[in-house]
Order: sequence, then structure tokens, then C-alpha cells
Amino acid sequence: MSRPFTYPFAYTPSAEVRDAADELISRIDADPQLSSVFRDGKMMGVLITDKGPLYAFSGLAGGKSDIRGFVPPIFDTTRIPELRGVNSPDGSAALQDRLFELYIVHNALGEELSVKGIFARRGLVPPGGTGECAAPKLLEFAYRNSLIPIAMGEFWYGASPASGEVREHGRFYPSCTGKCGPLLTWMMRGLEVEDNPLAVKVPFEEIKLIYEDDDILVVNKPSGMLCAPGLTGEKSLPELLEPEYGTLLGCHRLDMDTSGVMVFARNLRSQKEIQRQFTDRRVQKTYLAHLCAGSRPWKGPKTGTIALPLGADFYDRPRQSVDLENGRQAITRFEILSIFADGEMDVRFYPLTGRTHQLRVHAASPMGLGRPIKGDRLYGDPSGGRLRLHAESICLTHPSSGERVTFSSPVGSGL
Repeated sequence: MSRPFTYPFAYTPSAEVRDAADELISRIDADPQLSSVFRDGKMMGVLITDKGPLYAFSGLAGGKSDIRGFVPPIFDTTRIPELRGVNSPDGSAALQDRLFELYIVHNALGEELSVKGIFARRGLVPPGGTGECAAPKLLEFAYRNSLIPIAMGEFWYGASPASGEVREHGRFYPSCTGKCGPLLTWMMRGLEVEDNPLAVKVPFEEIKLIYEDDDILVVNKPSGMLCAPGLTGEKSLPELLEPEYGTLLGCHRLDMDTSGVMVFARNLRSQKEIQRQFTDRRVQKTYLAHLCAGSRPWKGPKTGTIALPLGADFYDRPRQSVDLENGRQAITRFEILSIFADGEMDVRFYPLTGRTHQLRVHAASPMGLGRPIKGDRLYGDPSGGRLRLHAESICLTHPSSGERVTFSSPVGSGL
């Protein structure tokens, strides 16, 4: 009985994919020429087929698009002089448009369509570099050679990017949503694909009331539940609470995958007052996180401050990266609580700012702690299970009494 193919935008690599990745890493490490080509850092891909594993790299490696032992590019622009460099920032828009007309790809139904046509179906224009990622190259080679795709994964080899993008040697990462989202979705037509593991419904019973009065409502948000209405069609936390507690007004946010304390206002006056406190940085929050083991034992301090400005990846939202030039200020204090024999650790975070994915990036970035939060598929740990990040406490001034109040959610309900 066949099993579903990998859902590439959030997945846990299969044993065959991990073994094939380890084999590729060993092969590169043992070959001075290959290690020289890839040591500066490159996203690699593995596709398990009915005839064995296939390997690919994203973009160019050492100026080459085709290297022995890896699948060839879908369309080799280096062989056509007028198309060379078309994906660079200063490439001609007309040439790029022409390139995406020439990029013909297939799917498991035997259909073929240009990259331009795939994006046009969604009213979009493909970003530069679309089609050069490892995943679409692997699927296209499989289809052209009558191979059956079984499982896939993408991982980073070599040095971390100087750009600040969170990438670490040997770790798996999901396919990007901007370039590969529309493309891979079309190319997987005809395959039975795994369900999105992030789209699991969370039972209403998992919501725990912490405190309520006429001005505020405080609850423990479960992991996997939206804190505000979104585009998925799933009911968010305030919508689920509304039948029992009436209309609730948002004051702050938690990532869908993060659990823990959330405060809602029950009137406009309270909402404005609490939001003003967030703006003035008068709200104090603590988070508990369980981090993966790093590539090396931790030799740093047990407490410290991470100050790494963050910026959004336009073509791979909601992913964030460290942007030292144009990023928004992001500051996190940390306290290492425990380091376990396997190298994993428990950490308490004290965010002094509130940027999107701040704690996740500060944990995973080599410029931060260099250890992704356990269960964080987006930033380097696709091992499965929930994101091990929990909003432990929040301290603010009550909008009516003027007293400082602290609300907590025990770690047992979060990690």
C-alpha cells in the first residue's frame, strides 16, 4: 500500500530521506571538489523514488547549473547567452517573462504548463529564481523519466548565509511559499499528498480560563489555534469564546503554534489602555521554550541579551530573517534553565520588543542561540510534534484599578 507524498511546506522527513541526506553529506565531505563548491552554503534536496534517491541543489553552484550526481536544471539559462543573469536584480523584466514561458513543467497527471502559466492562474507573476529551487527540479526530473515520487526533503549544506536567513548545516527546512508555493502545488497534482500538519483542529475544551472581570478576559491559548480571525476559515480563539463571554477585543498576538497566556479586552477603553502599554513597553512577558541540540555543545553564558533586528522574507512569508541594515529592532533577554545530556535545553525568554517570530529567530539564528525551538519546522526542526514555545506569564497595569497584575499559565499546560 502506497503512502502519501510529503507535504513540502510543513513536514517531518522520512527515515529514507534522512538516510539519503546523510549519504549526500558524506559524499560531498569526502570529495574535495564538491565540498569546495558547496562549502559556502547551499539548499539541497532529496527525492526518494521507486528507482532510488535523486539529489538536487538550488540555483547555481560554483557558477554551474549541472553537476554530475545531481538532477539537471529544469531550464538551463547558462546555455543561452541572452538569458544569463536574467534572475539577477538588474535582469530585464521582458527577458524574465520570456524565461518563465520557456520553463515547462509537468505534474503526476501528465499535464504540462509553463511557470508563467501556473502563476497566472492565481493572478500572480513568478518571482525571480522560481523553478531553480531543489524541490521542483527533483519532481520535474522524476516526471520526465517516469519515476514515481515517494518522499522528499530539503536541507542546508555548508556555512550559514551571511544575509541573516536562518539556515544551518544539516537541518531540514520547508519549501518556500512565494516561489515554490504555487509551483509545487501544481506539480503535485495527481499525487496523494499528506495533510498539512499545521491545519489540525484544536478541541475547544483545551482552552483554559485564567481570569475574568468586566474589563478583561485572560485565557491559556492552546498550540495550533489562531489568536485572531485569519484566512484559513478555522474559527479563532476569540470567535470560539464569543458565545460564552461576548465580543472580545484583541490586545496582543501569539503565533498560531505558540501556547500560553493571552489577554483580551471586553470594551474599547480597556483595549486602548492595554495597547498603549504594549506600545510604551510597559508590559512584561516571559516565555518558556525547549530548544534542539546545537551542532556544538553550549559554551556561552547562562544569561544574556540577543539584539538582532528582523525583517520579513517577502517571498517566503511568514518567515523572518536577521537584517542588520534595514531590520526592525528586536531585543530578547534569555536565561538557560537546563542543559540536558543530549544537548537540548530549556530556556526562559524575556522579550523586550514584540516582532513577528522574534523568539523563534533569536533561538535558531547562528547569530543568536543557534538552536531552533523544538518542533519549529519553519526554522530548522521538522522532527514533528507541537512547537515547544509557551507564553508563561504577562504583567501589565489593570485598565480600571491601575494595579500591576500578573497572569500565569503553568508550564505543564504548555510544554
